[in-house]
Amino acid sequence: MTTLAPASPSTDALGTAAARTRGAALEERILENPGRFRVLTGDRPTGRLHLGHYFGTLHNRVRLQDLGVELFVIIADYQVLTDRDVADRLTEHVEELVLDHLAVGVDPERSTVFTHSAVPALNQLLLPFLSLVSVAELNRNPTVKDEIAHSRQSAVSGLMFTYPVHQAADILFCKADLVPVGQDQLPHLEITRTVARRFNDRYGSGGSVFPEPEALLSEAPLLLGTDGTKMSKSRGNALTLAADADETARLIKGAKTDSERHIAYDPAGRPEVSSLLLLAGLCQGRAPEEVAADIGSAGSAALKRTVTESVNEYLAPIRSRRAEYARDRSYLRRILREGNERARAVADATLAEVRAAMNSHY
Repeated sequence: MTTLAPASPSTDALGTAAARTRGAALEERILENPGRFRVLTGDRPTGRLHLGHYFGTLHNRVRLQDLGVELFVIIADYQVLTDRDVADRLTEHVEELVLDHLAVGVDPERSTVFTHSAVPALNQLLLPFLSLVSVAELNRNPTVKDEIAHSRQSAVSGLMFTYPVHQAADILFCKADLVPVGQDQLPHLEITRTVARRFNDRYGSGGSVFPEPEALLSEAPLLLGTDGTKMSKSRGNALTLAADADETARLIKGAKTDSERHIAYDPAGRPEVSSLLLLAGLCQGRAPEEVAADIGSAGSAALKRTVTESVNEYLAPIRSRRAEYARDRSYLRRILREGNERARAVADATLAEVRAAMNSHY
């Protein structure tokens, strides 16, 4: 049996600064020739997407699409099977995810939106890929550790444990060479690069079956939820894209701030106030310090009014498009049907290539 090659250097060893340097060079190459890149990105259908998702990744997906980059958006329905309460409403959550993407500007004529479960060849890649990584490597993946720590289940399933390798299959089935990620996702992408490199070394016969995808590191700011912790679907503290103006106002009114009357942008010293200022600034297209200067000593009530008005104005056209698309659920299913067909064709071709490389194409 072939011994596994040493894993790639850890994210810490490589350094976030190095990843950002590579990302800047990637941005230049994207602008020069966007059509040469293929991006894989996506979400788990565990609930409606929120403003953290929007400013963190959704608007960047639309930007890349509009530049001419080929975009694959995976709705990772297999990855919620460990969450029984979510899986019970899976169809609803999948459709809500499609609605959110359409509302923010993902165009199904130019991008491929598809689900895990509808692309068998993608999931078949998991087996040979698992043979290329060790249990120890999966065990020390920091993102897996975090997922396990925050799991609501009494025991961790094998599916959750192998999530990074399943994600490698998501990325490599379409031979994506560019993956937009946050800093916390860099370890996952490093496993994907390791899988690609080891497969090429073991089965490539001197060639490369898979690219080693590059990370396009997000510059997205961290938005806190209404309780002062990270905005999250599972924590009930998120401002969702689907919320109406009244619900948004209610949630922001109850957001955590502090006792100081003068409003100032100080992320380290006043994180909750600063997150609200940042949110208003993102919606207004201004620096949070400018928003703070406008409010001055008017206090938290004025801050919350400003944030509410900014968010509702910014989301108004997104909400309008979402409501329009929601009136025709058959259109959502058609988007998935057509996206699944395109993804299956790509995955079938890749799996055939993998079988040929492994001498298992009978």
